[in-house]
Amino acid sequence: MATKEIPLAGVIGDPVSHSLSPKLHGHWLRRYGLRGHYIPMRVAQSDLAEVLRVLPMMGFVGVNVTIPHKEHVLSLADTVTDRAALIGAANTLTFTAQGRMQADNTDGSGFLANIRQAIPGWTAKMGPALILGSGGAAKAIVWALLNDGAPVVYVANRTRSRADGLKEQFGARVSPQDWTMIPDLVREANLIVNTTSLGMRGQPPLSVDLSGATPATIVTDIVYTPLRTTILEQAEAQGCQTVDGLGMLLHQAVPGFERWFSYTPMVDDELRAAVLS
Repeated sequence: MATKEIPLAGVIGDPVSHSLSPKLHGHWLRRYGLRGHYIPMRVAQSDLAEVLRVLPMMGFVGVNVTIPHKEHVLSLADTVTDRAALIGAANTLTFTAQGRMQADNTDGSGFLANIRQAIPGWTAKMGPALILGSGGAAKAIVWALLNDGAPVVYVANRTRSRADGLKEQFGARVSPQDWTMIPDLVREANLIVNTTSLGMRGQPPLSVDLSGATPATIVTDIVYTPLRTTILEQAEAQGCQTVDGLGMLLHQAVPGFERWFSYTPMVDDELRAAVLS
């Protein structure tokens, strides 16, 4: 039986069995000798509101949110952070002692932290960014890059209207582009980010022309299964700097863990090994 002295947290989604979050948070709890538990919970969309109402009564201090609930939880939360509202989705919920629910989105900050850990001193101010795809993850990353001072964020999507929607959402520094423009944009970009599912295990590979990239170009992929995706292999062959997507998952988890268990965890090689084991 849970008590208030043993905080509970978890991840909700449908499906949820694929989530690495239980390994991640479980490692931190054991490593730092903290009292608490983190569990995966499959929750159907039709049950979401009722489950979120009951969780605080059961001793839960918060949960991570994954597909397909990231957008729906915004309408159920008592308070929503500015970044979650602007992105239009939340991945981290925190319950207060009074049972009130705050929704936040830490994907963008996790993305920036991953790049900075791999390439110390980097900031988005260093040059244009090129985002491949325009889904929910792209929105969080676009927000983060703009907030960090990117002069322009190019968004290339096979369906141009979806890229246009990001400009409407985030403003003039977002530049929607046709997919065919990628080779030209690569020559200008300081940072190239794949936010599509292409290249993920079980999905078709992502094939883009990186011949215009230089050793100063940073290429990253939010896909982490496999760690070395096609675009990262292409970028390495071109001499670019590459950053895999696992670190984004690890870093986005830090704020939630800190709020729920009152301890700031480290993202390091030991954590990566534990999550990949």
